[in-house]
Amino acid sequence: MQPVLEVYGSEGFTLWPVARSEPFRYLPLSGTLSPVEVGTAVMGIAEANDIDPEDGRPRRPADPLGAFLHDLLTMEPLFAPGGLRVIDTTTGTTLLPGCCSGIEDWREWWSVLDGHASSGFLGHDPDPCGELHGDIVRMIVDAERDDRPMIELPTADLRRLLAGVERDLIAFHRLAASWAERYVPDRAAPLAAALARALDVPPEGSQRVS
Repeated sequence: MQPVLEVYGSEGFTLWPVARSEPFRYLPLSGTLSPVEVGTAVMGIAEANDIDPEDGRPRRPADPLGAFLHDLLTMEPLFAPGGLRVIDTTTGTTLLPGCCSGIEDWREWWSVLDGHASSGFLGHDPDPCGELHGDIVRMIVDAERDDRPMIELPTADLRRLLAGVERDLIAFHRLAASWAERYVPDRAAPLAAALARALDVPPEGSQRVS
């Protein structure tokens, strides 16, 4: 189970170093990314929140860097396209985030352990969802398919995997905060705070398992 960010593409981006890649790919987030990969992730999250200011938010600044980061630093709530990718290493079955889902909702998987269906927040096309059956969680790859491919795992394993997701996100956030000190020093603190909100991790980087 990995938190993955959907990156739309980096062609023509020059504000800081990013990886050159095709659009619409998943970038796993962890504390092992290179500076270029961290820059790509920050670019992707900022792009996903690039909406013209409204509802009383300040106007976009004139400088290119300030303009690009403006919405990420001033908007609520924030969106980090992607979610959790789960791979059954025995069968090869893979659950991917649905369209319009975001990493910021990753903690909703805990609701499955409380017996609540999760089909409402994991996106669509595909339409993944989770179901609790006793001590087993069924992670359904696409609820709209007749054959309903799924990954089954004990609830204890899901708790362990979700704890690992939180560690990965916190490690990435710490890495991104250090990256910001180097590449956008004038905006490092507000950027780190915004990324924490977008990933739903504590700003100080302390671990909080739900």
